[in-house]
Amino acid sequence: MKPPGVLVAVAAGGALGAPARYGLAQLVGVGAGGFPWATFWTNVSGSLALGLVLVLVVERFPPSRYVRPFVAVGFLGAYTTFSTFAVEVDLLVKDGHAETALVYVVASLVGGFAAVACGILLGRRVPVGRRRSPPR
Repeated sequence: MKPPGVLVAVAAGGALGAPARYGLAQLVGVGAGGFPWATFWTNVSGSLALGLVLVLVVERFPPSRYVRPFVAVGFLGAYTTFSTFAVEVDLLVKDGHAETALVYVVASLVGGFAAVACGILLGRRVPVGRRRSPPR
């Protein structure tokens, strides 16, 4: 069982990630029967952020018990949304827009994988101060 502080970090991140997703959806807008741009950009930007953050947290900076649960699981878990993606694909098909649904699925997968790869590459380019070797 994880320490209660980790659960608090996940909950706090989620409490910030969900409104961020809602805000982006309001900014981008959602059109009926059209390409679901709001969810697409949310998931792609979340993939980019996940690649970047995980490289920084896991590979580049000293480990922290709460940063990864807060950002990766909490914030980005609430910010990105597979369930909305699945519902939008289903509705597009049901409403006779199967071609749009197929483009949405392919674009989301390709865009998400490309974004996470870019995030990883960007994270590995962040300069880190010299680490001192441990005392002998």
